[in-house]
Amino acid sequence: QVQLVESGGGLVQAGGSLRLSCAASGRAFSSYVMGWFRQAPGKEREFVGCITLSGERTLYADSAKGRFTISRDNAQNTVYLQMNSLKPEDTAVYYCAARRPFGTHYSYADEYAYWGQGTQVTVSS
Repeated sequence: QVQLVESGGGLVQAGGSLRLSCAASGRAFSSYVMGWFRQAPGKEREFVGCITLSGERTLYADSAKGRFTISRDNAQNTVYLQMNSLKPEDTAVYYCAARRPFGTHYSYADEYAYWGQGTQVTVSS
């Protein structure tokens, strides 16, 4: 089992940057694909991106490409989401999640077994 705790959210002006962190406890962090999702008020949870076990590959939603970067430090059991050029439409609660690497559909929230509690990101215009 994996416990996940996000941090780093806050209020930022449009065009600014934030780096979210997700610290994992439990066993075998490096055996999980780590994903980031977000949920804005009144909207469904949506995929932001994910990173493979050793960080060799990343996958991003179109809305995140070119602006967001996911990285991980398996020695520190932490995954990061660097967000640049933030827009008001990026305002949401951001969640990290963990799943086993088997199968496909890495953008599907239902495929992720473990979730953090979320951290609020608010981008002002």
